[in-house]
Amino acid sequence: MMPRKLGTTKKISTQVVPVVGMNNSVKQEWFSTIKKLGIVRAESYNKLGSISHWGMDWKKAIPEIKSFRTPETLGLPAKLMDWTINDVAKAITAQQAASSDAVIKKIYKRFPGKENEKCRKEYATQLKTLAFLEKPLLHRLVRKEFKRGHSWVDNQMVYQQVGYKCKRLYPNTYQLEIAGLTSRKRNKIVVKSNRKVKGQIRLIYNNQSQQFEIHFLVDHGRVESVRRPREIGVDKGYTEAFYDSEGKAHGKGLGVLLSKKSDRICAKNRKRGKLWALHRKLEKLDPAKSARILRNNLSRKTENKRYKQDQSEIQSVLGAASKSLVGGRALKVFAEDLTQPIKNKRQSLAMSRKLNSWMIGQMRDSLQKWADWTGSVVTEVQPSYTSQIDSRNGTLLGKRTGDSFTGFDGVVLPADHNAAKNILARGTDFEISRFSSRTEVQAVLLRRTARFLKGLGLSLADAVELGWLNSKHSKTQAFKQLLIEM
Repeated sequence: MMPRKLGTTKKISTQVVPVVGMNNSVKQEWFSTIKKLGIVRAESYNKLGSISHWGMDWKKAIPEIKSFRTPETLGLPAKLMDWTINDVAKAITAQQAASSDAVIKKIYKRFPGKENEKCRKEYATQLKTLAFLEKPLLHRLVRKEFKRGHSWVDNQMVYQQVGYKCKRLYPNTYQLEIAGLTSRKRNKIVVKSNRKVKGQIRLIYNNQSQQFEIHFLVDHGRVESVRRPREIGVDKGYTEAFYDSEGKAHGKGLGVLLSKKSDRICAKNRKRGKLWALHRKLEKLDPAKSARILRNNLSRKTENKRYKQDQSEIQSVLGAASKSLVGGRALKVFAEDLTQPIKNKRQSLAMSRKLNSWMIGQMRDSLQKWADWTGSVVTEVQPSYTSQIDSRNGTLLGKRTGDSFTGFDGVVLPADHNAAKNILARGTDFEISRFSSRTEVQAVLLRRTARFLKGLGLSLADAVELGWLNSKHSKTQAFKQLLIEM
């Protein structure tokens, strides 16, 4: 049955681009400015964040703050201070709107039915202004939902479109001319971006990367929303990022990049280990040479730059894979929950090193980001045994070897496609929840396998003897119990 369309939804996301070129004088000026704007932000939250400013118009927030704090006292341009105050006022207004929605839901739950419709409307009207303070019920609910905000943020500036100009220099490289502290003088910076910077921007100093970034909104257009989205299962892999239950692979070449990165780091660290040993050996014999080795050969500057390049390349592949998987469709995606480590799974040191570079967290975040943009829903399921089940009958009869799954009847299936189908079935499995233990999942699957074998006139012991069922299952308590019952 085709999904029923409900309409379109506008999708907007925040893009972060790094500042790759700027003068030291500009950097020092910005450090000074963001600290001063941190004072404005903190005082604005303290003034406007109280319950007495409930239902305020953010456009009228500037006079409230400038009544006790003027730009001259901090040496700031008036426009720069105004944009920061408006930013705080909008954030507080959004918090108030979210609190109002939560209160209205509680009102509808407390006064259900058509007979209370007039009462509910009256409460909703009073909630828009400070009139709710006279109603004990509303006052109590608002106090519970709305928490007064405070801010200690002192690492960012907000600019509107009139405060800067953007010019393209090269492909993926733009120059911004941003208004500074001096009147009629603009500071020039260079940013790396795949699209032109426009609209309101937020200039943030990232303490982790120790560099400035530009944050701005990107409009991805509208996507169709549906009442009954199509369901697909997704197997997360190392060789390719995703393999769906429709038989399509997304993000091919991921394993090559991960292995290349892992092998490069391993070879680099082996050589560095020899240099570290030489450095320690020469500390007493030749301190000058030891210091030169430490300064010229054991620095992390070049390696950190290369590591960031590798990470960016891998994240680019993951983003393209998520986009290819979701596309512009509204889907219900069932994916593996890989947040828990696999216990009692032993492998070689080389394989462990490569799996450690497997960016499971970024893979999860990338898929969720594209799902949010397209109105899709991602549901994570219990991953145990999804690669060891025959998707045709839902039993443990068969064996996975490399990229192939061989059923008990000799039929060979693509292993990733088979696993993706099992994940799709796991998403609607009422006996196995996301938080079921591996032992509980194994017991459920053995019970289903036993019922399937009973229809063939066989038992679990016969399946083990024939080589259809892995002998490791025969050591479990669930296996022994099923032999007695059946």
